[in-house]
Amino acid sequence: MLENPSRRSFLKATVTAPAVLAVPGMLAAEEETVILTARRQIVPLVGQGYPETEIWGYDGRVPGPIIRITRGGTVRVQVRNELDQPTTVHWHGLRIDNKMDGVPGLTQTAIAPGEDFAYRITPPDAGTFWYHSHVNSSEQIGRGLHGALIVDEIDPPRVDRDLVWILDDWLLNRDAQIVNSFDHPRDASHGGQIGNTVTVNGRILRDFAVRTNERLRLRLINAANGRIFRLKFVEHAPLIIALDGQPVPVHEPEDSSIVLAPAMRADLLLDCTGAPGQRFSIVDSAYRQPYELLQLVYQTREPVRSKPAIALPRLPSNDLHQPDLTQAVHLNVSFGGGMHGQLAGARYRGQWLDVRRLFQQGKMWAINGVVGESEGIVPLYTLRLGRTYVLHLTNKSAWPHPVHLHGHHFRLLSRNGDPVAYRPWLDTVLLEPRDKVDVAFVADNPGHWMFHCHIPEHMATGMATVFRVV
Repeated sequence: MLENPSRRSFLKATVTAPAVLAVPGMLAAEEETVILTARRQIVPLVGQGYPETEIWGYDGRVPGPIIRITRGGTVRVQVRNELDQPTTVHWHGLRIDNKMDGVPGLTQTAIAPGEDFAYRITPPDAGTFWYHSHVNSSEQIGRGLHGALIVDEIDPPRVDRDLVWILDDWLLNRDAQIVNSFDHPRDASHGGQIGNTVTVNGRILRDFAVRTNERLRLRLINAANGRIFRLKFVEHAPLIIALDGQPVPVHEPEDSSIVLAPAMRADLLLDCTGAPGQRFSIVDSAYRQPYELLQLVYQTREPVRSKPAIALPRLPSNDLHQPDLTQAVHLNVSFGGGMHGQLAGARYRGQWLDVRRLFQQGKMWAINGVVGESEGIVPLYTLRLGRTYVLHLTNKSAWPHPVHLHGHHFRLLSRNGDPVAYRPWLDTVLLEPRDKVDVAFVADNPGHWMFHCHIPEHMATGMATVFRVV
């Protein structure tokens, strides 16, 4: 049987974990105030028989509580910082006011230890989104500062269960404690930090109980720093109904696998067609050695219905502004650096440095030949409000980059010259090594918006820039 890295790393044993159905949540009514406290906590991350793990979590949970509202509603989130370092919260994928975006030094001052900050959020889109720290992201996200934000459709599709699975990995030592190696030069110059312990909703999950002919809406969120997931549902045929929170025509995934790079999300429709008592694996094959993430375990109970549901729901559109490709401004954006890359040098703090000197400064990546920093980034491009832009994205490095644009969604047009089916709306697109990808969007949200690789070790060492929309 294929093994989860959680069980073949420091543990060297089988761990029993509860069947996590969903993350504990909170329902936010219009203008209700939700309080999130960033603090340290000890949790049973690995499970029975092993030491508990110190994490940093919102309300001491990992992941943080689900914040759930209905499209068109407003929520006020009061964030309290009980850590010993500054923090913020970024509302990933939400097209909200720039001053609420949660980027220190760009849209707000970081929340100092012992202080609060109030975010007021009115999401225009229904969908699956998430929230996470945007300060010292490698460590703060890596220690657990993230959670799901679900914006429900006014008339959601009918399913038997609507579930959130936050996928994450952790680099743990033999005492089940998080290894303090964030922003290690090896990880920063390669593919980011890859952990040895994979969790679903903050626990190692062996079995997930389902019933025959049950229909699930499964919301997958990749909260890992560097790990890419490529999930195969053995003997099942999940259908994709949304990507990055935005509806897509209902379709089967390419190669029957769900690919999620860091920060990406997918909403699946999963019809459970097995018989009572059967077990089926969900396998992750993103890396050389596939492993079993968990098993779908069919309960020995009466089926939910006599036969599988037939009707396929289509999610309502979120009414994004359609790019006008006939009037588009075309911009080139290249990503370079890292080990085995082709970067000779780049501009850093106003002067050109060769790659050896950049590495000595702890900087390993550049966008259009410029090294970005966490604060004080000079805009790469100034975009005119209401104009359509086509970004020609080129990955000149030997490593993948999930590239995220704040405050907007873009249409994925083509990959390596080939048109992309359905032209999905995304806020994060995976650039494989040497990829060339074209995306288009309308610059319809004024402000300074970050554009960066969502592997935080890459972002911290130079792969970040800003678009200014005026």
